[in-house]
Amino acid sequence: MTEVPMTTAEKAEAEIYEFLDTDIQRARDLVGIYHAVTQREQFSRATPDVIRNFARSYGDDNPLFVDEEYGRDTRWGGQIAPPMINIALRQELLADSVPRDQRRPAFRGIHVFVSGSTTDWYRPVYDGDTIYSFHGFEKVELKESEFAGRSLLVTRIHVQFNQRAEVVQAQRVLTIHTERHESKKRKKYDAIEAATYTPEDIAAIDELYAAEKPRGAETRYWEDIQVGDSLGDMVKGPLTATDMMVFHSGGYGFAPYTPSAGRLAHKNRKRIGPFYIPNEQGIPDVAQRIHWDSEYARSIGLPAAYDYGMMRDCWLSHYLTDWIGDAGWIESMSSQMRKFNYLGDTHYFTGHVVGKRTEGDRHLVDLEFRGTSQRGEVTCPATATVSLPSRASDLAILPTAPREWERIAAQMLKRHGELRAEKRRSDQT
Repeated sequence: MTEVPMTTAEKAEAEIYEFLDTDIQRARDLVGIYHAVTQREQFSRATPDVIRNFARSYGDDNPLFVDEEYGRDTRWGGQIAPPMINIALRQELLADSVPRDQRRPAFRGIHVFVSGSTTDWYRPVYDGDTIYSFHGFEKVELKESEFAGRSLLVTRIHVQFNQRAEVVQAQRVLTIHTERHESKKRKKYDAIEAATYTPEDIAAIDELYAAEKPRGAETRYWEDIQVGDSLGDMVKGPLTATDMMVFHSGGYGFAPYTPSAGRLAHKNRKRIGPFYIPNEQGIPDVAQRIHWDSEYARSIGLPAAYDYGMMRDCWLSHYLTDWIGDAGWIESMSSQMRKFNYLGDTHYFTGHVVGKRTEGDRHLVDLEFRGTSQRGEVTCPATATVSLPSRASDLAILPTAPREWERIAAQMLKRHGELRAEKRRSDQT
C-alpha cells in the first residue's frame, strides 16, 4: 500500500518543534563576534536594472531610483539605489572557515519572523558598486511571547560595505523565534476576519494613489521645517499574493534558503529537507510560503498569509524618500512590526515632524510616522532622522561611518583577495 504524504495541516499537527537549550546558549555565546557573510543575495552588483527593479518591487517610481539619466542632474551625479537595497544585493566574501563553536545555532523547525529593525545609512549605492557584508549577534533574550509562549528575541547586526571597504549602511534586525506547536494552541488571532472591499472602497484607495508623488527636485530646506508639520499621506495595498511575487522579483527572500525551481529545487530539498513541508497535494514546498499560502498559514495558527517585515520597511523608507526630495538623506530609521499584515490588508501611512536640530554641520529633522491597517491598528510604528540642506550650504551633509567597521571591512576584503589568489593558483596547477 502506498503511503500518502501528510498535508500541510497534518504535518503541523504531527510535528512539534521546541527550542534546544544548546541552541539558546550558542546564540548567547555569539554576541559580539563578527563573521564575513559568505552567501550572496539574489544580486551581487548594482546595475541600473537591479536598482530600478528593486524600487519597483515595492511600488516606488521615484526617478532618482528608476531612471538612469535623472540622477545626473542631482547632487548625486547619477542613479542611486533605494535605501533598503541591502536586502537584495550582496556578493559573497571568501573567508576562513568559521570555528565550530562560533557557528550559528540551527533552530531546526523553529518559526522565525522579523519584528523590527534599525538602519543607519552613510553613503549611497551607485551603478557598478559591489556590496559585501559582515554580521553578528548583538543581543539575545529569552522571554514568554504573547503569540507563541516561549520565544527567543535575537538582534542581528549586518554591516554592508562596497568594493572600496567603505561602509554604506548598517542594519540591526530584531527577529523573534517561536516554537511552532505553541502558536497553534493560542486563539489570539481567531477573531481576525479577512478584509473585503466594495468598488467604492477600491475607488477611495485609488484616489490616494493618484495624489501621491515624490517631492523630487523641489528642495526641502531645513529652515522651512516646523515641529508638527505633516509628512503627508501614502497608501499600500490591498496586499495580494501578486504583491508578494513582485517583491520577490526585486531580489528579496532568496538567501539563505534559496527557494528554487525544477532540478535546483530538488537539490535544495536534499540540502535543507526540513525547510520543505508537503502541501495539500502532497508536494514538498518551502516553509517560506507562509507569506503567500494562506492554507499553510492557517495550519500554524494564523488567519492568513502575511507579508515580510522587510517589505514594510521598504514602504516606510519609500514614505520618507518621497518627503525629503532628491537633496535629502535618511540618516537612520527604526521600525517595529507589531501586528501582522495579512493578504487583503491595506495600510495608510501618516507622520509628522517631532524635532529639528544641528549636529556639527549637519541639519537634522526627527520624524515619527506609522502604517495603520484598515482595522485601525498601527502595525508598523517608526521613527527616523533625516539630513536636509540648509539655505546657507544648500547641501545635506552625510554622517560618517565608524572607523572600526571600515577597518574590519578592509581586513575582510584583504583576506577575500588572498583566498581568491590562492584558489586561482590552485586551479592552474
